Amino acid sequence: MIAPATTDAPGLSEAEAEAWEGFLRVHARVVRELDAELSAEQGLSLSAYDVLVRLGEAPGRRLRMSELADSVLLTPSGLTRLVDRLCREGLVERRRCPSDGRGAFAVLTAKGAARLEAAREAHLDGVRRLFLSRVSAADQRHLADCWRRLLPDW
Repeated sequence: MIAPATTDAPGLSEAEAEAWEGFLRVHARVVRELDAELSAEQGLSLSAYDVLVRLGEAPGRRLRMSELADSVLLTPSGLTRLVDRLCREGLVERRRCPSDGRGAFAVLTAKGAARLEAAREAHLDGVRRLFLSRVSAADQRHLADCWRRLLPDW
């Protein structure tokens, strides 16, 4: 994951490399395990759950597709395919934007809201077990402070 040092660009210090690689490894493992658990228990991928959460938190339970794309960790084409699948399952609807004929909204349906609520407890249990329970409350606050510095608009 870490490129070797060159004469033009020095490598990372040991602490920098451990911090960066640790972040990448923890993220990958926790996301992989959360996805597997949510899929097995709820028949819902972590990406689908993320889309349902974003829509559930949005005013009117709807977001323009472009806004939804900005808020999830998917490519625009990946999001389109996922929303299409969620529409086929009746969890999300697409609605045209009245003020912009080319724009579309993704809207959480009542069935989607119920599915979100059913999955929420399993997901939060996994988050607590796989991540939060492994760091102290003080470390959680410290990590939250770090994320705010890295994502000031968060």
